[in-house]
Amino acid sequence: MLVRGFAFWRRDPGVMLLGLVPAAIVFAALVWGLVALGVGLPGLVDLATPFADAWQEFWRTAFRTLVAVVVFAGAAVLAFVTFTAITLIVGDPFYERIWAAVETHADGVPPGEGPGFWAGVRGSLVLVLQGLLSAIVVGLVGIVPVVGTVAAAILGAVLTGRLLARELAARALDARGIPPEQRRALLRANRWRFLGFGVATQLCFLVPFGAIATMPAAVAGATLLARSAVIDPSS
Repeated sequence: MLVRGFAFWRRDPGVMLLGLVPAAIVFAALVWGLVALGVGLPGLVDLATPFADAWQEFWRTAFRTLVAVVVFAGAAVLAFVTFTAITLIVGDPFYERIWAAVETHADGVPPGEGPGFWAGVRGSLVLVLQGLLSAIVVGLVGIVPVVGTVAAAILGAVLTGRLLARELAARALDARGIPPEQRRALLRANRWRFLGFGVATQLCFLVPFGAIATMPAAVAGATLLARSAVIDPSS
């Protein structure tokens, strides 16, 4: 579905181009935040771990490096989810136009009104909180010796991909008036499709400037995914 989202550039490039603006603004802000964290993290870790001052240099350095890596990895996971949430808030009018264009192209008319600005803000705040919990879990897993780093990377990809897909598809599902219980059942029945879409989107975000280029396509692709899940849940 993400590929089909990118293909929508050919159908309505003007609308898709608008979706780049909020993505670029939020991306720049988050990159600046991560860079600032990376620069200041060694000093912060030293201040937070005074008990390690008396350790041998090797163990002190190894421990503080591990703590810094875990903290930065957790911040990166949170940044992935926060990027989507904040971008959807900042660019709500732009992404609503992309959603409406995709729905109109498919059916000739959108199925109903979108969730509205404040409903979108609430949904995005929930996503941020869930992302924070995911970052904490990933950070704790990363502490596990030997397998922690690999396990944290895999778990982070799964948790973040799941959250991304659900938030991106929220507008299309809200417009159809699907109640919470039915939505949860729908998401469970299509868990692998949504997870695959979310992980693919996340991988595109890892490419330099990929988050900016991918965001409009992700909104379009998530709309198509939500439509497909509602119309043909078994596909």
